[in-house]
Amino acid sequence: MAKDTRSQRERMLAGDLYLADDPQLLQESRRAEALAKEFNESSPLDPAGRLRILGQLLGSLGAETEIRPPLYCDYGYNLHVGARTFVNYGLYALDVAEIRIGDDVQIGPAVQLLTPTHPLEPGPRREKWEAAESIGIGDNVWLGGGVIVCPGVTIGENTVVGAGAVVTRDLPPGVLAVGNPARVVRTLVDG
Repeated sequence: MAKDTRSQRERMLAGDLYLADDPQLLQESRRAEALAKEFNESSPLDPAGRLRILGQLLGSLGAETEIRPPLYCDYGYNLHVGARTFVNYGLYALDVAEIRIGDDVQIGPAVQLLTPTHPLEPGPRREKWEAAESIGIGDNVWLGGGVIVCPGVTIGENTVVGAGAVVTRDLPPGVLAVGNPARVVRTLVDG
């Protein structure tokens, strides 16, 4: 068996087990933390300054999008936010893996998008191994306040997730989902 010569960052981005306390990853995380702090302390009277900071922090940011501070993320470069999206106060976007948020999305306060995973076995967990699975939020999705989206979940376009729901598996397009774990309670029709 060939030795894995990839860097911890390459392993992380591939979704494989990696060591989070790798010096390069720690440096990138600290950079994101500093930019997020600058954004979180920025003035609402300086929207251009906020956009400048977000442009440095995020992987991509669509036009006419508003993100209200505070915003917390691990790396920033794995977080992609589409056009005309509104993110209310207190988003936790743990972007160890890619998080893609579509266009025209509404995200309520205190939402958590969590990509990291950890081994169930105690030994590798004690040794600080972790991995991550991407999250996808489709166009025109509404995540109510306090929603938690777990690793590896995709939420289809035009879906609404009720406040406080915990989304542990994929949701199809055009449905209303509520609860813990989130379950589909009805189909939504355009009207």
